Amino acid sequence: MSSTITTAIILLLFITLINIPNSQSQSPKFPCQPPHHNSYPFCNTALPIPTRAQSLLSLLSLSEKIKRLSNNDTGIPRLGIPPYEWWSESLHGIASNGPGVTFETGPIPAATGFPQVILTTSSFNRTLWFSIASVIAVEARAMYNVGQAGLTFWAPTINIFRDPRWGRGQETPGEDPMVVSAYSVEYVRGFQGEKTTEGRNRYQDTKRKGRRRVLSGADDNHGGDGGGDELMVSACCKHFSAYDLEFWGNYARYNFNAIVTEQDMQDTYEPPFRSCIQKAKASCLMCSYNAVNGIPACADKKLLQKARTEWGFKGYITSDCDAVATIYEYQNYTKSPEDAVAIALKAGTDINCGTYMLIHTKSAVEKGKVKEEEIDKALLNLFKVQLRLGLYDGDLIKGKYGKFGPQDVCTSNHKNLALEAAKQGIVLLKNDNNFLPLKKNLVSSLAVIGPMANATSKLGGGYIGVPCSPKSIIDGFKKYIKKTSHSSGCVDVACASNSKFPEAISISKEAEFVIIVAGIDLSQETEDHDRFSLLLPGYQSALITTIAAISKKPIVLVLTGGGPLDVSFAQGDPRIATIIWVGYPGEGGGAALAQIVFGDHNPGGKLPVTWYPQSFTSVAMNDMHMRPNLSHNYPGRTYRFYTGPTVYKFGHGLSYSNYTYNILSPPTKSILHVFNSQKTNILQQTITGSSNYLYVDKIQQHCDSLRFPIQISITNHGPFDGSTVVMLFAQVPKGFEQGAPLKQLVEFERVHTLSYLDTNLRILVDPCKHLSIVDEFGKMILPLGDHTLLLDDLHHIVSIAM
Repeated sequence: MSSTITTAIILLLFITLINIPNSQSQSPKFPCQPPHHNSYPFCNTALPIPTRAQSLLSLLSLSEKIKRLSNNDTGIPRLGIPPYEWWSESLHGIASNGPGVTFETGPIPAATGFPQVILTTSSFNRTLWFSIASVIAVEARAMYNVGQAGLTFWAPTINIFRDPRWGRGQETPGEDPMVVSAYSVEYVRGFQGEKTTEGRNRYQDTKRKGRRRVLSGADDNHGGDGGGDELMVSACCKHFSAYDLEFWGNYARYNFNAIVTEQDMQDTYEPPFRSCIQKAKASCLMCSYNAVNGIPACADKKLLQKARTEWGFKGYITSDCDAVATIYEYQNYTKSPEDAVAIALKAGTDINCGTYMLIHTKSAVEKGKVKEEEIDKALLNLFKVQLRLGLYDGDLIKGKYGKFGPQDVCTSNHKNLALEAAKQGIVLLKNDNNFLPLKKNLVSSLAVIGPMANATSKLGGGYIGVPCSPKSIIDGFKKYIKKTSHSSGCVDVACASNSKFPEAISISKEAEFVIIVAGIDLSQETEDHDRFSLLLPGYQSALITTIAAISKKPIVLVLTGGGPLDVSFAQGDPRIATIIWVGYPGEGGGAALAQIVFGDHNPGGKLPVTWYPQSFTSVAMNDMHMRPNLSHNYPGRTYRFYTGPTVYKFGHGLSYSNYTYNILSPPTKSILHVFNSQKTNILQQTITGSSNYLYVDKIQQHCDSLRFPIQISITNHGPFDGSTVVMLFAQVPKGFEQGAPLKQLVEFERVHTLSYLDTNLRILVDPCKHLSIVDEFGKMILPLGDHTLLLDDLHHIVSIAM
């Protein structure tokens, strides 16, 4: 790290420390307090927010304006404005990362620890995602009200999990841009205070009353009215854009230049951010460290202004921490620090996480590189978000969210939701001969092996706080089987030695059943640390095969961690009857796993990422292309384009029930004739063999008329009630295969079923949205011809023609 960045970090820490008494007192201090500071126009709630923001701005000197450009706002005492910390974290629960949150002082010592995002996503349950975000929002407001958190949180992470080695892939909703987009919408809407989910629950129908499980987001009296400009708390979509590399070879996130085609940008990297802004109305966007096609993201005016001018973004843009410094220090994009500050402000970066703007903006102004109006523009974006949060409305404790306090954090409802999230997310990868579930009344003894089996906080993954009631996997099993023994088998997850094998072997020989908890933790994958291998670390594989060889019965293998693992050795080994992926399941993970193993919950999670073999590590991690190039031995990425072998496919996941699907009311194989009367005016024709297509932006006003419903019947053939995830895919007509996805997800829905009964689901297909693809120029096109809809092993043709 350069000396300039080191100095900036030291200054940031100093400023943070001297403000701890203000930001972490038992109750926050508010602007606009009588009798001296409530007469300013910016305190007048009857005025429009832009007017109030402009009023506040007009009262500031240049020096005071510059001091607002850091995440740590030191306040304006003469106006009665106290300090404010912009940087708080809430990825899957209120997290300790960043200076805005503290658990060390104040009346709230913990917050609900939900599963890491990658596992929550594997539930494929929009209602669950929305509910979790709503609960985190309640706990965020409660912590703010006692001075232990801010109101602006930098989550969710909505980058595509492009490469299985990425250390932060665990923070994402997976590899499919449609799924990532859907997750971003649910999280932001739930977190910012909307009362209803974007989910497609209205399309679900059932043959028996009470079929569907309802997941409550918060206690009945919780939640906010997110209507209009009001924000309960502020969510931030990050990291914009094409960010998915920490440290690989000579490439680090600080100096990496992501070379991205317009086609890949439009159909993979940008859709989640577009949805997060257009549909969810996110109030914050974070620009990333890396450059995109030669321009650092926080200095890329075209990139950042697209969010405002094309997508209607009305929030503030923050840099990732020290990302303004990297423009000069690591990317070498400018000739001086002042130039870096200037180009970031001109591009649309409103606030710098760090102190680089604090240090260099005054000099940049004096040298004529920054105009005061450019600072004003940034501050107006910041003030508007603070006003939407009510920060200048007087005593917020007397407001609609002031009721939240310690009694609303770590409630039984919240902890039950964390447990439910883990149960719905855990994925059953293998279950030979229906080995699971075990009959708890018939199990005499259990041996649980592995260094993560007795972990608690490590089950949360990255970006965690202090969980309410952390329990280990061992704790979960001991509730079922009193005679449960444990051996780590390895000193730690790295498992660099087999010295602890004898103890593990000994207790495994004595137990009736053996469960091995293997996989990875944050020592293997985390921020600033990518993996170099997809294999289990160290001697873990040897531990598994050794125990499997001496145990009385086939073993259960449990895998932790967010990234894919090559466990091919275990797939075909009959001594390993079952493989379960638990990811980072959070504080309810131990109980959730035990309930699944002993049959009190029927698993239904599906993988949101492809699990690649170890051979994939020969692919250069810095190659951002999604599509394969077989002439260069490049296999492509994600299930949409990857042409190589897999360990487990996207969407894989077993159940204790067997499900069959039937399309009840498919559109007939008739042609959908469109726009006959306007054919010559709107058809944008390009000959590809005998095929042609329509530009979606040219027919947008007609897209509603093309929609058609698909009625699906799901039959549960097993003795267990349970949930299954219905996934409907589409393939393009012949002649369009070049550059198109091998298949793409049209829609998904998690459906709860009763044993030996049917459940119906209705999905509305929008050809403009679901059957279109992106051409090499980045344009959305709707191919004409025979599209194939795929549902499990069912295929149905839908033809679109002029």
